[in-house]
Amino acid sequence: MDSIQTARQGRKAAFVALFDEHHAPLFRFAWRMTGSIADAEDIVQECFLEILRPSCSYDPARTSISGYLFGIVRNQALKRLRRRKVIDAPPGRADSPETSLLQSELSDIVARAVAELPETQREILILAHYEQLPLADIAQITDLAIGAVKSRLQRARASLKVTFAAAYPHLERTFGEK
Repeated sequence: MDSIQTARQGRKAAFVALFDEHHAPLFRFAWRMTGSIADAEDIVQECFLEILRPSCSYDPARTSISGYLFGIVRNQALKRLRRRKVIDAPPGRADSPETSLLQSELSDIVARAVAELPETQREILILAHYEQLPLADIAQITDLAIGAVKSRLQRARASLKVTFAAAYPHLERTFGEK
């Protein structure tokens, strides 16, 4: 029996284990998609409530638990973005004494650049680079062919390359063709 079925049967330990294992990556994905901590928290909460509903359509023969949960989070994030219609850049990270000015600046540029990507490219990039999911899982989560996932990921990378080259022209060789 899978852990979702076990959790749906009211076994608190199974739900807690499922939550503990998947909460952090789902939250990061939701936060990067929406740019809002509050929205990310709501989305992840909705995701875990969804798996407890009788209408939950999880089928372990079709997808992994992780893939299913990322799919729920993706759908919830896209709904919120459509409702909001305005995408704000994710908040910058809090600086620590050890953080240099360059790292802080680069972090802000990356966050803004990722937030400015078209929604279809941003979600693929986040799943591939931040969550390090295999392309096959991303294709399943987004309901796209692997070729389409690769194409969108390549376009996202090319767009970021242009953004970074513009922000750091003195590093042109670093961003240049290999």
